[in-house]
Amino acid sequence: MARSKRKPMSDINVVPYIDVMLVLLIIFMVTAPMLTQGIKVDLPRLESDPVKTEKNQEPIIVSIDSNGAYYFEMSASTDKPLELADLIKKVQAVLQQNPGTSVLLRGDKHVEYGAVVALMSSLQEAGADGVGLITEDP
Repeated sequence: MARSKRKPMSDINVVPYIDVMLVLLIIFMVTAPMLTQGIKVDLPRLESDPVKTEKNQEPIIVSIDSNGAYYFEMSASTDKPLELADLIKKVQAVLQQNPGTSVLLRGDKHVEYGAVVALMSSLQEAGADGVGLITEDP
């Protein structure tokens, strides 16, 4: 009885790779919502055009909550409230390193108008060319 010679199979079996990919997809879908951090701010709702920022440049986001506490948010954001003077120093330091960085203001809708205007004025004195306001769509 002659043994038939089989040619070695040169195709890659991709089924295990697909299984691993689906498991990773599920893991990322479950963990992604847990990774979002931020400060609870109740934004005013209105329709507006998006603010245009330069590509590959993260904007500075300054938040003011309903109690009037200030927060500085950038790549390594902290959830600790800051004094206005400390916030302005941080913004000035970033703007000195990257003069074209956009500055966006996120203010709670229950904050007094005067506090938001005072913060905008302080940000402009810190070197921000313009300050964009962050809102939510209705």
